[in-house]
Amino acid sequence: MKNYTPPKRLLKIGESATLKAAEKARELRARGVDVISLDVGEPDFPTPKPIIDTAYKALNEGMTKYSQSQGLLELREAISDNLRKNFGLEYLPNEIVVTPGAKMGVFYALTALLDEGDEVIVPTPAWPSYFDITKFVGANPVEVKSGENFELLTDNIEKAITEKTKAILLNYPNNPTGIVYDKKVLENVAEIVKRKGLWVVSDEIYSRLVYDGEFTPFAKIEEMRDRTITVNGFSKTYSMTGWRLGYIYGPKNVIKEILKVQQQTATHPPTFVQKAAVTALNECENYVKDMVKEFRIRRDTFYDGLRRMGFKIHKPQGAFYFFPNAADVYHEAERFSEHLLEKAGVSTTPGSGFGVGYEKHFRISYATSREKIEEAILRMEKFLKT
Repeated sequence: MKNYTPPKRLLKIGESATLKAAEKARELRARGVDVISLDVGEPDFPTPKPIIDTAYKALNEGMTKYSQSQGLLELREAISDNLRKNFGLEYLPNEIVVTPGAKMGVFYALTALLDEGDEVIVPTPAWPSYFDITKFVGANPVEVKSGENFELLTDNIEKAITEKTKAILLNYPNNPTGIVYDKKVLENVAEIVKRKGLWVVSDEIYSRLVYDGEFTPFAKIEEMRDRTITVNGFSKTYSMTGWRLGYIYGPKNVIKEILKVQQQTATHPPTFVQKAAVTALNECENYVKDMVKEFRIRRDTFYDGLRRMGFKIHKPQGAFYFFPNAADVYHEAERFSEHLLEKAGVSTTPGSGFGVGYEKHFRISYATSREKIEEAILRMEKFLKT
C-alpha cells in the first residue's frame, strides 16, 4: 500500500479539543464508569416539538430536493424579521446566507476574507476551532490574551496589528468564559477597525443566551455594518445542534463571495431542515425564554458551588460556560481536568486548547440538568478534599 502523506494544510491543524474531551468521557462510560459530562457545549433540552413536527411534515410533502443555494427565501425573510425584532438590525434577505451550521459560517467568512499569509486577531481564551479554521484557509491566527476578568484589552489588540492583519475575530457571549462585551468596549474595538481598515468576523451564536446586561451586535456599532460579517445559528438558541443549521449576514459584496464558497462546497443545507427553522423563528420564542430562565438557575447554582470550593470566578453573563483557573484550588492545575475525570467521574474540557496561557484553566459547560450539576459539585468538593 502506498504511504499516505497528508497535505501541508492538514498538518497545520489538529483534532477538536472540545470534542476530544467528550470522547474520553464516552470511552469511560462505555466501560461502565458513571461519568457526569460537563464538557460539550450542547443544550440538553429537546428540540421544540413544533420544529420537529414541521420537519416531519416537510419530508412528507417532498421537501427533499435542492433549494436555493443562498437558502430558502422564506427562511431568509424570517431571519431578517428576527434580526429586526430582537436586535434592531436591518438586513435584507439577499444579505443573508443560510449555512450547514455556524462553524461552516466561520469557515465561509474567513475563506471569503483572507489570502494566504494574512493574519487574524483572535482575543483569547477562544473556541479552539477558530485557530484551526484560520490555518486551514491559509492564514495565521494571532492570539491576544484578555484581561484578568476576560475583558478585551484593546491596547494589546492594537499592538498586535501588523501590515498583514486583515480581520479581528470576535465571539460574545464568549465560549469559554461567558463574558458579554459591553458597548463601550466594542466601540473602542470599532475605532481600531476604522483606523486600521480591518474587517470583523463576529460569532454571535450565543446572542440569545444572555442573563445579565445587554447584548450589542457588533454590526450595530456606528460605521461597523459595512465592515462586519456576523455568524449565527440555531444550534444553541433552539437546541438544534444535530440539525446543523446556521446563517451569515453582512455586506452584499462579501455575501456574494460567501455564496460562491457555499455553491462549490455544501451547495445548501438540507431543505426540510430550513423549513423547520422557519417554525423555530416564528413559533418558538417561549421555548427560548424558558431555556434561558433555566440556564440562569443552573449558572447561579454552579457559581455558588465554585465559589464555595475556593475558585476566584466571575459570574458569566451569557452562554453556558465557566472557565475557572484550577490553580486557585489544586496543586497540579494543568492536570486538573484529567484527574477530575479519573478520580471523580466529572468530565470537563482542559483549558490548553483555548489559547496560550490558559493551560491551568478548564471549561465547565452547565448545559445539563440541575440534578447532575448538584452531583457534579458534590463530587468536585469531595475530590478537592481528598
